[in-house]
Amino acid sequence: MSQPDTLLLTMERAPSPSSSKSAPRFDRTSAAILDAAARVFSEEGAGANLATVAVAAGISRATLYRYYANREALLEALTADALDAVARRLADANLERATVEDAIERILRAFVAVGDRYAVLTNDQATLEAAHGELAAPLHDVLARGIETGVLRDDLPVEILYEFLAGTILKAIALNQQHRLGLEEASATAASFFLNGTRSRD
Repeated sequence: MSQPDTLLLTMERAPSPSSSKSAPRFDRTSAAILDAAARVFSEEGAGANLATVAVAAGISRATLYRYYANREALLEALTADALDAVARRLADANLERATVEDAIERILRAFVAVGDRYAVLTNDQATLEAAHGELAAPLHDVLARGIETGVLRDDLPVEILYEFLAGTILKAIALNQQHRLGLEEASATAASFFLNGTRSRD
């Protein structure tokens, strides 16, 4: 390949200066900021002081603002991180291969395991609804399979069962964050309560 061709490819692949400045950065510091923000926001709400986030992350406020210019940018990154974390855990859970009962417990465990991040999504109704829109499909599939196989009651549609499951997930997350139940106990107990109320009556 000639030198001009090589130069052309390099120019085509290089990001523009403007896109480089606006793109989020992902490294150890970014991960530390998101971890700290998840803890602080879940405990104090999304309106918590960003200085508190910086202290929790072990960095200066100036460093925090170099990564996330404002609260909205930080919340947007945290939301994307939460959705990605839950989606990966649900994919790794192999829900389609598990029994309905086991799949529901795996669903609970996936959400509770990233509870502080997911709790942040609940601070804003629009964000929460968007999250449900992105994560609902695998949950709907399990619930529909439960009805079809006679494990779950068929007098309630999937949408209603989903609402009950979503509420159970939020309560399990809250109990775990309050250190009243551990991860496994919160997941198993919540799954048991949900199944006891939604099992087929036949």
